[in-house]
Amino acid sequence: MAVRGANQQLSDPRSEVGPARTRQRAAALAPEERRAAIIDATVALLAAHGTEVTTRQIAEAAAVAEGTIFRVFADKESLIAAAIEQAFDPAPVEAELRAIDPALPLEMRLEAAVGVLQSRFTSIWRLMSAVGMTKVHDDHRDAADRRGPPTLSALAAVFEPDRERLCRDPMTAAQLLRGLIFAGTHPALLIDEPIPATDIVAVFLDGILTRPGLPC
Repeated sequence: MAVRGANQQLSDPRSEVGPARTRQRAAALAPEERRAAIIDATVALLAAHGTEVTTRQIAEAAAVAEGTIFRVFADKESLIAAAIEQAFDPAPVEAELRAIDPALPLEMRLEAAVGVLQSRFTSIWRLMSAVGMTKVHDDHRDAADRRGPPTLSALAAVFEPDRERLCRDPMTAAQLLRGLIFAGTHPALLIDEPIPATDIVAVFLDGILTRPGLPC
């Protein structure tokens, strides 16, 4: 991916002063923690500034010296690529879905799940727009495909406690709900704001719950 505005000259970290330098002295991080902090900061800043974000902005947000970035990543492009890769990682979403309390009523569980997925879709679309991605690249699509079944299984697990109430098995129900969430959240498909989670769940359940005397 072509990156605009990559920094060409690096500051000498020994000459740095101000908040970034001070914070580094105050709390040194282990290498993996430092790398994670830099990537986390970059993901957030990319959504706000796109690829025009500077390494100094990233350093200040990550609380490291600017030169530290280039001891962890070969260049700004490598850092941005790693940040985008992390943004597409579905593992945090799976964890959020599996953390939904199965003891809650079905409607409440689904509203929580819809909120998780709406937030996920929105953040991905915002990031893609900010960095100029018009479609998901093949490497990100391959990663999503590899994790697709676990992600869908995590959503299906939200239905599992009420399996006997459903006209469809939990996996099919999860596929249907995910499609409705996508349609109710994607900015290109909306007239105004995303459809509220409560409305999505209400419409969805009206079509999937069994009713006495009525066939599925």
